[in-house]
Amino acid sequence: MNDMSAVPAVPDAVPGVASRDDNAAGMPGVLVVDHPLVQHKVTLVRSEETTTDNFRRLVREISQLLTYEATRDLAMETISIRTPIAPTQSRILSGKKLCLVSILRAGNGFIDGMLELLPAARVGHIGLYRDPETLEPIEYYFKMPEDIHERMVIVVDPMLATGNSAIAALNRLKEAGVTTMKYVCLIASRPGLRALRAAHPEVGIVTAAIDETLNEHGYIVPGLGDAGDRLYGTR
Repeated sequence: MNDMSAVPAVPDAVPGVASRDDNAAGMPGVLVVDHPLVQHKVTLVRSEETTTDNFRRLVREISQLLTYEATRDLAMETISIRTPIAPTQSRILSGKKLCLVSILRAGNGFIDGMLELLPAARVGHIGLYRDPETLEPIEYYFKMPEDIHERMVIVVDPMLATGNSAIAALNRLKEAGVTTMKYVCLIASRPGLRALRAAHPEVGIVTAAIDETLNEHGYIVPGLGDAGDRLYGTR
């Protein structure tokens, strides 16, 4: 499916999906990126007709667009440079260095696209799987840069469902000394957002969409299915 092919007009209110106004009124600290390009691509990744290769490409593209918003408040400083025409003052990034932290395995679908915009960032990985009975996260892997405590961390995972894995990941990073974090996802459930905000109210969240509910298996409704399986063609 071509991501620039015609998509039917979406009504102002989509059943089960929050609008930006609803989010802003009831969920401080959460930014829904409602740019038309982002929303167009979100519609395509939701579709069960989207093939694995197109799904992977779209997730990569969305990750870059979300990165633009997640890094909007990075610290900057003014330096002196010379263009081919004349000396001038111009701004560059300053402050804490960055680390992107992927919650395995689906979080890896975000990393390559984000690194194209942030090539100097380090990358860490947290391996978590969800117990199918309790829906609680179980950690099986944790690998971070040695100076992780000195960096601003952006934690990435396409889906924020129950919020349990995100909360466990942020808890673990705080134990490692991280003090500045953001969380970036493609689709979040409102229950998951509430849980994450309650556990880590100082962590800003950037998402492309908010869905209202979860099913009995802890999947977001309407969501997009299992992001890992769709990224890697494992189901």
